Amino acid sequence: MPINIPDQLSAHFRSYSVARLLDANKQINRCLKILSQEQIWTRPNEASNAIGNLVLHLTGNVNQWILSALNAEPDHRNRPAEFAQREPLPTEEISARLKNTVEAACRAIERLEPERLIQSINIQGYDTTILGAVYHVVEHFSLHTGQIVYATKLHINQDLSLYDEQGQRLDGNKPSAP
Repeated sequence: MPINIPDQLSAHFRSYSVARLLDANKQINRCLKILSQEQIWTRPNEASNAIGNLVLHLTGNVNQWILSALNAEPDHRNRPAEFAQREPLPTEEISARLKNTVEAACRAIERLEPERLIQSINIQGYDTTILGAVYHVVEHFSLHTGQIVYATKLHINQDLSLYDEQGQRLDGNKPSAP
């Protein structure tokens, strides 16, 4: 039986994207569990966001770029509100919202048919493909995960590395990177 490279590439792209999103979400939840509500909602300065704002922003981004775009669901995102939030919201609430959104997005990505990856779509006024949207979300999620981990380290002065000196996972999980 001949190997179907496009289907294999699609399957690998989808499974890798899901693994990266789930892994990054675990890192964010780890930070949220360590920090106090005050630390989660403290802005270091007016030009910077609180960790809580980044969690709201990631939830909105994944909803808009994956759930609305891939599932043709209505887009109710209010992006400015994600950054304007100043009153602390309960940690459990924002953590659960992000977790549920990421899990729903992962299910949507897993169900994607290979031919849909090159489907043209418009999100936030940007012309892209579904592959481009998934790639954007994974990259964007990883970027803000790094910011959240860094801000957490600044708050608690503790190493949060998931890897030892040889690059092996400390939690026993296999890395999702090749």
